[in-house]
Amino acid sequence: MGLLAADVHDLGKANAASGMAVHDDCKLKFLDLKAKRTCRFIVYKIEEEQNQVVVEKVGEPTESYEDFTASLPANECRYAVYDFDFVTEENCQKSRIIFIAWSPDTSTVRSKMIYASSKDSFRRELDGIQIELQATDPTEMGLDVIRSRAGGP
Repeated sequence: MGLLAADVHDLGKANAASGMAVHDDCKLKFLDLKAKRTCRFIVYKIEEEQNQVVVEKVGEPTESYEDFTASLPANECRYAVYDFDFVTEENCQKSRIIFIAWSPDTSTVRSKMIYASSKDSFRRELDGIQIELQATDPTEMGLDVIRSRAGGP
């Protein structure tokens, strides 16, 4: 599934709500995750100097949920997307794309404010998110929480 010219027209423009631009790579990597499944997760970072959201890390398809959570910094906010595969109680293979707003209590107030004010507009750039979580510590996005939100056993 390729990108149409209309799809990439506004990718690099600043978002009117927060003034935060979204780097083209953010949406392109997300489309890779969603359509091609060439990665397991994506961690996004706000580059304050450039006033834009950029891709910080892309996880290989073989990486685990533990690899994903380990890639989130303990003291800094991030946005992340995880492609969660699971088997239902009816033994059906399913997948859910989860958006996580990571805002640890130990991050700066400024960082929390910037990420909070830009979250909704950035999240709207990623068409196909099925579940959204806000987490301030690892227990709020543990595998049990993810499974229950995704509808898995």
